[in-house]
Amino acid sequence: MHCHKNFRGFTLIEVVVVTAIIGILAAIAIPSYQEHVRTGRRGEAKEALLRAQVAQERWRVSNPSYTSTLSDLGLASSSGGDYYTLAITAATATGYTMTATPQGAQTSDKCGTLTITQNAVINASSCDRP
Repeated sequence: MHCHKNFRGFTLIEVVVVTAIIGILAAIAIPSYQEHVRTGRRGEAKEALLRAQVAQERWRVSNPSYTSTLSDLGLASSSGGDYYTLAITAATATGYTMTATPQGAQTSDKCGTLTITQNAVINASSCDRP
């Protein structure tokens, strides 16, 4: 007399296949998600540069030249999420250059440092698209 018990559960092969599929999906999804997050943070940095540009123009209306310090404009030296450091790298009576330098988790962003001038042109040092 043979006693056959019906075991319910997963075989080792089924578990390995499911684990492999989850690993492959994670390998594709995680880098894509991280790039999407970096792109959003880059947008925040561009917004911070544009706000700084408006503040520079307001400053210039009342002063003989553009300012070289963010505190004169009432701005902090970091963007909203502290992923970029803002700075005025050049300021004269006729123009200025401001930069947003990535820091922390944002340093791996493909666009690198963002700059803006008095002409409202935002440039990224190595970005594929504007």
